[in-house]
Amino acid sequence: MEHRDSGVAAAYQVRPISTQEHTRFLADHKTASFLQNPRWPAVKKEWQAQSLGVFESGSGSDASPVAAALVLFRRLPIPAAVPLLGGRKLAYMAEGPVMDPAAADLEQLLPPLIDHLKSSGAFLIRMGLPSVLRRWEAKEVRRALAAGENTSIEELEELEVDPAGAAQARQWQEQLRSLGFKAPAPSTDFEAGQPQFQARIPLTDPSGAQLPIDEVLARMDQSSRRQTKKSTRSELTVSVGAESDLQAWHTLYSETAERDDFTGRPLSYFQDMYRELNASPLSECTLYLAHFEDQLLAAAIYVRQGEFAWYVYGASSAQERKRYAPRALQLRQIEDSLAAGCQFYDLGGLSPSLDPEYPLAGLTRFKTTMGADVVQTLGEWDYEVNPLLAKAFNLYMSRR
Repeated sequence: MEHRDSGVAAAYQVRPISTQEHTRFLADHKTASFLQNPRWPAVKKEWQAQSLGVFESGSGSDASPVAAALVLFRRLPIPAAVPLLGGRKLAYMAEGPVMDPAAADLEQLLPPLIDHLKSSGAFLIRMGLPSVLRRWEAKEVRRALAAGENTSIEELEELEVDPAGAAQARQWQEQLRSLGFKAPAPSTDFEAGQPQFQARIPLTDPSGAQLPIDEVLARMDQSSRRQTKKSTRSELTVSVGAESDLQAWHTLYSETAERDDFTGRPLSYFQDMYRELNASPLSECTLYLAHFEDQLLAAAIYVRQGEFAWYVYGASSAQERKRYAPRALQLRQIEDSLAAGCQFYDLGGLSPSLDPEYPLAGLTRFKTTMGADVVQTLGEWDYEVNPLLAKAFNLYMSRR
């Protein structure tokens, strides 16, 4: 679909692309998230999906896209046969579209994408462009959390590491607003989708050179370093599991979910994730296991794509806690991320709250004691095609 404005042909047009085209595009974008991998919809089976390419107008069928997006669609929670409403959908791009930030003019690139999604029945377009606005150093965040003198990470002095990248992200904010997108509302809780604040352990120095393992471990607080060292002397056997080991993983994961009071995912979800991400030439999904003798004490699921690595899921036993099996697995994942040439090892989302009594404070404490800096991304922005339906949908999601 080509977007036109005031009778002037737009610079870009949008069309569906094949899994092969999408994979070739992502192969040149080494920091793209696995959530944009065209194999990911086979894991998120409750969603419909489409790979879209943004092309220069007038380009031939053999042209390469300038941007690409994996879009997941979810219908309103009403029967499909209901007139007018039954076919309306949320269009969701997690960590996308993927593009070269230096060459991206959102005010020209996004309108044809919006038009395409509107024509596909979208009542709401939710988009989380991959970018970083600000970053705070791990040791400063954990110091502030211990002191309890600040209410939010945003009150702390930020770490200046990528001025050009931050300027690009601020420009994108302005362009998104001018296009009619709404910024994510401030929140200390985890909303649906990807949290705006992420914990990432840097694995390269400012020049892009790989850090030695000792420097990465030196980012941890004293207690984490001590426990990690103890784990290497605890007679643990750390191994890479096969797909057949996912049943043992899930048993331990279910035990962890019951103990920590969260709702776990079914075994089939992890089987799909393992198969699909390992079937892609872009990514790998690894199951790590830590045994003491014949007893499984900890397990973790790790994903790598390009130059980014993620600690996605973890599970641990209540037995033999002093052997620090989860620490041994974290060490192995860091080592493997360094060996693969990754820029970051991502520990996932956290809350910006610095209230030491806040329910999610323990998560922030753990991730920063591991040496993870806190980055604030652009977050997920909403384009309300139908504001009334969008409001009703967001109210429904908030009450789930």
